[in-house]
Amino acid sequence: MAKPQMANAKTRVKTEDHSSLKGTLVSVFLLGFFLIFTWVGVYLLFIDRL
Repeated sequence: MAKPQMANAKTRVKTEDHSSLKGTLVSVFLLGFFLIFTWVGVYLLFIDRL
């Protein structure tokens, strides 16, 4: 029986040199600000109703 030579096979992943994550960073910041404002709003509502 012949053994497959997967141990010697190397896979190479092609990556783009000019990839930009600025849109991802902006999206994460917007989501974070939305969550913070939501939590602060709920907290203030809770404090107001005590």
